[in-house]
Amino acid sequence: MSILVAGGAGYIGSHVCKMLNQRGFDIVVYDNLSHGYKEFAKWGEFIPGDIFDEKLLENVFKHYNIEAVMHFCAYIEVGESVINPQKYYINNVSNTITLLKVMLKNNVNKFIFSSTAAVYGMPERIPIKEDDPKNPINPYGRSKWMVEQILEDYDKSYGLKSIRFRYFNAAGADEDAEIGEAHNPETHLIPLILDAALGVREDIKIFGTDYDTKDGTCIRDFIHVNDLADAHIKGLEYLLDGGETDYFNLGSGEGYSVREVIETVKRVTKKDFKVVETEKRPGDPAYLIADSEKARSKLNWSPKYSLEEIIKTALKWHIKLRGKS
Repeated sequence: MSILVAGGAGYIGSHVCKMLNQRGFDIVVYDNLSHGYKEFAKWGEFIPGDIFDEKLLENVFKHYNIEAVMHFCAYIEVGESVINPQKYYINNVSNTITLLKVMLKNNVNKFIFSSTAAVYGMPERIPIKEDDPKNPINPYGRSKWMVEQILEDYDKSYGLKSIRFRYFNAAGADEDAEIGEAHNPETHLIPLILDAALGVREDIKIFGTDYDTKDGTCIRDFIHVNDLADAHIKGLEYLLDGGETDYFNLGSGEGYSVREVIETVKRVTKKDFKVVETEKRPGDPAYLIADSEKARSKLNWSPKYSLEEIIKTALKWHIKLRGKS
């Protein structure tokens, strides 16, 4: 039996594939390489393809004995989703429905979905619990919340069992530096700060310094990509053991300010760099911290990596990626 990993050549998907391989699973990596990398598809058989390609998906399901599907092939840029919502609704919602359609046709009823903390919008309390109100404030968050609701309907009507993982700030890299974060364009905080430390960028910008936080900058919850991968495999095993549809926050439960992250990068890299303070961005909450107790208790999962360890693994990968020292 094989696990189909859609988007398995991307940042999080490739880390999940490596860990699946280490734990003895057979993997089929399905990715159109629009945001993934062929060299990241090192574990399992690689099939280049789009999830809107129903015919190709049919052939994959017929050729391989697929037992479960993991989904990592959404578009994820919040700003782009505001400018071009159609792109996000077609790929993140419509194309996912096509994948689910082929699963049902081939009697595959176990699905792991990569969701996001963006489904909560501006949180009403901190830390955020899974059953807090869902008020996404951009098309990206809405597209993910739509799929979550679709999965509830598919369970009730078709018996398709799913686990939805709501990530907070994924960060870090494979400890062997075989794979890591390589978005284009890069919008995530830690790789942007590392680019400043390595001289790839002129500076790092802080968007807003007058939030109601300990140092005036936003507080975020960072979770190592390998901790995410571990949760996904525990979720998969839960479904394979007969578990029911469910949803989980994945975060460290710790909050770090933008200034604290910058200072940690300076300490780890032993490099100074220019920091520019600028205006707030619309829609940035002051705090985003996860309550992940549900995943801890129900899936026996707990994050292992500290912020410093996250940055050290990211730095090792970043040096390799940028060819810097």
